[in-house]
Amino acid sequence: MLERARSHAAASSSGRAHPPTRYVHWQPDSEVLPLEPSGADLVISCLGMHWVNDVPGVMFQCRHALKPDGLFLAAMFGGQTLQELRIACTVAQQEREGGVSARVSPLAQVRDGGNLLTRAGLAIPAVDVDEVQVHYRDPVQLVEHLRSMGESNALLKRRLGLPRSVALATAAAYTSLFAEEDGSIPATYEVIYMTGWAPHPSQQKAAKRGSATVSFEDLVADLGTEGSDGGTKSGSGGGGDNSGGSTPPTASNE
Repeated sequence: MLERARSHAAASSSGRAHPPTRYVHWQPDSEVLPLEPSGADLVISCLGMHWVNDVPGVMFQCRHALKPDGLFLAAMFGGQTLQELRIACTVAQQEREGGVSARVSPLAQVRDGGNLLTRAGLAIPAVDVDEVQVHYRDPVQLVEHLRSMGESNALLKRRLGLPRSVALATAAAYTSLFAEEDGSIPATYEVIYMTGWAPHPSQQKAAKRGSATVSFEDLVADLGTEGSDGGTKSGSGGGGDNSGGSTPPTASNE
């Protein structure tokens, strides 16, 4: 990937009249990022954080590297990735060995995204998710694809080696449980997208609790609709006119 980035940068800058953009490429330790404090307008992490042991620590380093109002943008594989393979491996190991050993690396869940952004000190956190299904000829082609991407099991305490009987049982279970009508098998890839901003005074903020000046009663009066009996729906559960002298509730922005 690093070599491809270098060649792409060289090709994009050749033949241009204006001064070429200066690119710096390096391959650092994924958990100790060589980034200067408050030196970047944008930090992007693309499908690499699932290899990191300390994800919160890496995200904090990214936040530390951002200038005020700088953007952190990340995409990482989510917990539903390769769910079919996980199930097939579990079924095969239970059948052949009477127990289960993790064969697919653990991945973060969608619900973790917002917590990670907030914990890193990023403002206006947002999380989205996309699910892609890729079809393969058979389980063998899927495994070959994962190996070619360098996405095989990276657990330090994983069980080394896979008995042939378990491998064959896994392929059979995968095909039996998930094969399509044309014989191909699907593999799910869940991608979690996260965005967060380094705090800055100019960013939008939630209004203070209780600061609204419009009551719910006024909203009902403005937005009320005619009922079937020709009367106006008051919006109150009992249909009363709120004539008891109590102060009407106040809308609150939180």
